[in-house]
Amino acid sequence: MKKFSLTLAISLISLNLAAQQDNETVITIVGQVMTDTGYNFNQINPDYFDVLRPTQLPAYKNQYGTDGNVFFGVRQSMLGFSSLTPTRYGPLTTRFSFDMFGVGADAGQTTFHMLYAYVELGKLGFGHNWGLFCDFDGFPNAIEYWGPSGMSLCKNVQIRYIPFNGKNRLAIALERPGASADQGVYRNRIDLSDVKPKFDMPDLTAEFRATRDWGYAELAGVVRKIEWVDEGLEPFDYSGKAFGWGFNLSSNLKIGKKDVFIGQTVIGKGIQNLMNDAPTDIGIQNDFGNPKAPVKGVALPLFGYTAYLNHQWNEKFSSIIGFSELKTDNSNGQTADAFRHGRYASTNLLYKPLPNFTSGIELQWIDRENYKDGWTSSATKIQISIRYFFSQEFKK
Repeated sequence: MKKFSLTLAISLISLNLAAQQDNETVITIVGQVMTDTGYNFNQINPDYFDVLRPTQLPAYKNQYGTDGNVFFGVRQSMLGFSSLTPTRYGPLTTRFSFDMFGVGADAGQTTFHMLYAYVELGKLGFGHNWGLFCDFDGFPNAIEYWGPSGMSLCKNVQIRYIPFNGKNRLAIALERPGASADQGVYRNRIDLSDVKPKFDMPDLTAEFRATRDWGYAELAGVVRKIEWVDEGLEPFDYSGKAFGWGFNLSSNLKIGKKDVFIGQTVIGKGIQNLMNDAPTDIGIQNDFGNPKAPVKGVALPLFGYTAYLNHQWNEKFSSIIGFSELKTDNSNGQTADAFRHGRYASTNLLYKPLPNFTSGIELQWIDRENYKDGWTSSATKIQISIRYFFSQEFKK
């Protein structure tokens, strides 16, 4: 339920107003206790037993064991701290929070996972926050943690400048660079162990958002340099570089009093690690006409979109329904079972009997298509979640 970020943002707005009125520091403690349970009708990577990611579907028959498994978890439970202090340079805000959803080396574990470590003073911000290329307001009101695969959704360490922030908002940032590569069919045939990544330039990102009575529209962009150096003594030199770029157009559109359309379209090259669920940024390409290096790395193009409808039945009941898709153009040196195409769809019914208490049931479906071996796989999951959110302010 990454939509918790919206709840936290609303808390920060309230905190801002309180601090401005009293001209003193306001500290807020926020958190949620959340339990998830459900049933996976099909097999998926066990490190991601409680979420659905098309990239984590089996690439061949029975890669991840058996179909039909029950799961329980509390990994979406979180705790956060924020503060706001009025200063002569503008409001000073801080935010630090974490949940228990292990990723990376801790994938599949219930352990510390940092969400925010961010400071903003006036027009300058720095720390770990949502990257400017993504739009977390484009995340539907879902209870599944990971969410639509075709949207950009990533946090990053950054230095951010915000020239103006109101009905029109502009932000520019330098962000920590990063990328991943697929050695493809040459993984065990060519010694590429001496090829090391080199990131000598930060990612440059920017976003512009126009907010009106009908909702908002946002356009974001990114430019990045990805380089790798061959430090080995072999006769071939596999050093190289690629430039990645991308555009993200997103919007929330109010449709009457009970519906909000959430849409997002992403296009780019070499920006897979900025997406919510995508394969590698760099693929291996045959270059047999080059006597110095018969293969080379290339930035992989992608296209993704998300379309969801949030519907409020009444004061206590709400639902979502929507679809998301991601397509990657593979390079000819990748294996036949490399990820090519992923789809994600979900719908739910949520019940909110109290302001801080939510329960719900959600049906989720994903699908995966490989590069060129004809393999496809899909998974369906039913999830039931119960969530309690709390917030307490303290004035200093």
